[in-house]
Amino acid sequence: MTADINLLTGNWNYPTAMRFGVGRLQELGNTCKEFGMKNPLLVTDPDLAVLPMIEAARTSCSDAGIGFGIYSDIKANPVGRNVDDGVAVFQKGGHDGIIAFGGGSGIDAAKAIAVMSAQTKGVFEFIAGGDDWEDIDPSEVPPIIAVPTTSGTGSEVGRASIITDEDHHIKRIVFNPKMMPVAVIADPALTIGLPKMITAATGMDALSHNLEAFCSPHFHPMAEGIAIEGIRLVKEFLPAACADGGNLEARSQMMIASSMGATAFQRGLGGMHALAHPLGALYDAHHGMLNAILMPYILIRNQPRIEDRMARLAAYLGLESPSFDSFLNWVLALRQEVGIPNDLSALEIDLEKKGLVGQMAVEDPSSGGNPIQLTAGDYASVFEKSVLGDLDR
Repeated sequence: MTADINLLTGNWNYPTAMRFGVGRLQELGNTCKEFGMKNPLLVTDPDLAVLPMIEAARTSCSDAGIGFGIYSDIKANPVGRNVDDGVAVFQKGGHDGIIAFGGGSGIDAAKAIAVMSAQTKGVFEFIAGGDDWEDIDPSEVPPIIAVPTTSGTGSEVGRASIITDEDHHIKRIVFNPKMMPVAVIADPALTIGLPKMITAATGMDALSHNLEAFCSPHFHPMAEGIAIEGIRLVKEFLPAACADGGNLEARSQMMIASSMGATAFQRGLGGMHALAHPLGALYDAHHGMLNAILMPYILIRNQPRIEDRMARLAAYLGLESPSFDSFLNWVLALRQEVGIPNDLSALEIDLEKKGLVGQMAVEDPSSGGNPIQLTAGDYASVFEKSVLGDLDR
């Protein structure tokens, strides 16, 4: 049954102020005024910077009496240099807020630029696990309005950014509570036109967030509830979004699933992300695609600890003969349906750095949320299976 797209619109606050619905980009200018912005900096990636949606954003701001600058020198996996250069643009332009416009890369970079805009320390002195973020006066962080254009990372509702440290070839989690946008304009129409493979990879990223949050051993019942419904939305709507990129109902539901995933992973992530982060840093591969390929291999490795949980999830999803195997088979079928490769070799990743990948994975903060505390050797073994396409148990 097809939903009335007009019903998939509304405002809510969880964890930040969401303005959701088709066509709501037109509210950007008034939203900027609401939060005191007169001269924001719109941060996006170079591909989006030349698209009509940016001009639509400019028009909305102009109609509200607001101008903005644009910064778009951001890599697909943003690096520290991108943040530093963005801070320089922010300061030179006398900007008073940030419009974080784009997919996970653009929004992550934008949030980091906002937090660093009045700092003298380098961005990597504020990484997760440290307490240097407490040195930042909240009044120094300009307001951030996020406008997501993909349905995957959910970075629009997060308090952290993933930034690559090029000097050390590692992805670092830059954390600060003030990174949380003051408002999100979630307009599913902005995802129309995304290529099928990007739709698939970002959608599988949303699935990985919800799934790893659901499997996490940490206690957070609210996040668990959000995760299980987020997984259902992916099941129902990712194939449709990939089959027909103009399907606004599917696009809307996937954008919701994406925000749900990032909200749910307050409970923790796990082995998929612990491996995807180093692989993204070492091979500059698409984060969502890495999670999509790694997913069944991590599930199999975690099976002894999550078997009962997966049976419950499979029942909620309405899978036949609910069990770990029925859920795994659904994941494999979904990947095939939306065109995800079976192994990492499809991304030209080989086993040359197996030992390094294993060590980096065990040191990644996401590893702490895996249902089983894996060693570097365990991660190296899962990585090897993922490269070779070995799904044997």
